[in-house]
Amino acid sequence: MSQEQIKRYTVIEKTLEGSMSIKEAAAVLDLSERQVIRLKKGVRQNGVTALIHKNQGRKPAHAIPDVLKQNIVALKTSGKYKDANFKHFQELLEKHEQIKISYASLYKILTCADIKSPKKRRLYKPYRRRKRKPQEGLLIQMDATPYNWFRGRTKYTLHGAIDDATGKIVGLYMTKNECLQGYFETTRQIILNYGIPISIYSDRHSIFLSSKADKLTIEDQLEGKVCNDTQFGRAMKELGVTIIPARSPQAKGRVERLWETLQSRLPVEFKIAGINTIDQANEFLTDYIPEFNRMFSVEPQDAESAFRQLHAGLDLDCILCVKQKRKIDNGGVLSFYGKHFRVIQHDNQHAVPPHISVNVLVCSTRGVCVEYKGRIYETTPFIKPKRVVDDAPKAYKSFAHTPPDSHYYKYGPALFKKVTFENSDREILEMLQEIFLGKYKKFA
Repeated sequence: MSQEQIKRYTVIEKTLEGSMSIKEAAAVLDLSERQVIRLKKGVRQNGVTALIHKNQGRKPAHAIPDVLKQNIVALKTSGKYKDANFKHFQELLEKHEQIKISYASLYKILTCADIKSPKKRRLYKPYRRRKRKPQEGLLIQMDATPYNWFRGRTKYTLHGAIDDATGKIVGLYMTKNECLQGYFETTRQIILNYGIPISIYSDRHSIFLSSKADKLTIEDQLEGKVCNDTQFGRAMKELGVTIIPARSPQAKGRVERLWETLQSRLPVEFKIAGINTIDQANEFLTDYIPEFNRMFSVEPQDAESAFRQLHAGLDLDCILCVKQKRKIDNGGVLSFYGKHFRVIQHDNQHAVPPHISVNVLVCSTRGVCVEYKGRIYETTPFIKPKRVVDDAPKAYKSFAHTPPDSHYYKYGPALFKKVTFENSDREILEMLQEIFLGKYKKFA
């Protein structure tokens, strides 16, 4: 018997002897008088066993079976779910194993088995959060993070964008490293799935902002000097999107916290799905984004969306690309990064004339194209014929030349009269010397 049961038995015995009233016993045991009467009746009929609870030593009907506990511990310690944190593990159990269990029960089972969550907990630091934008589409936070997503030796970079108002992931794309292509494809997902945002909040990477932008002084800006746009900046200007460069990672904290969540969850999801290449990961992410948004997104303050639809006359492939100026020669061929391309012209009415500067578009979906007067022309690779060069060594025969005795330079100017020019001849000679021996000039 426990100390509490011994105490109750002693008090009830006194009530049976008449040395203590029911009211006094209720006050000592902190029970109601009705309960004391029940205990007194039970002790009179069954003795001390009346004070022992009938469920003592019996397992509750709603308790988790030991077999299920052992199964959960085995799944967590196996290689499949080993790296998942407790909350993610709870979701995976319900999704893949059809085991529905509360987080408190799961935490108790795992901690009793000496299993710790792989996600580290840091000390709480109070700080002031920036207020969310009222409408989705007003501000998109964009960034990229290199990480060992496939638990191998190679790190790959995941480009992502998150809406500031709702916390929704609006674009994810993985490449080998942080590059222009990754940000272009992320922007493509935003526009096709939601629309054109008002502004993009990014870091000061050279993809977004020219490296010379910070070198412009106030005097240079007052004089009207500007830096050329980057390819991404030029594309956003054509779409009417404002790029806001952040001064610190903390300024775009929502996308930084997104990386912490994805670095904890995505490697486990990739391992379960058997994904170990970039192409497989990008295909998987298209279905993973809606699932993630259902769990973590919030409702915006204003239900009206600020995303703008793409204008019907705009070709997205001709905007999210690399544009550079090149000149076409007489044969309709242009040179681009050491390669030659011929412009495919189907009709003479809209043919591209020679010696004209055109925009060369390099797009991941359409290849190398040419833009001239709003029309897009496809190109085909062109290999210029090589010149035939005779590599055989030429035999040169040297002849010894002996100046004659009458040569001017052999015996000096004493044999001949000195050559003189009139003033008019001297001016002509100076003109010829300037033309043929001076710095080359283009004469009309």
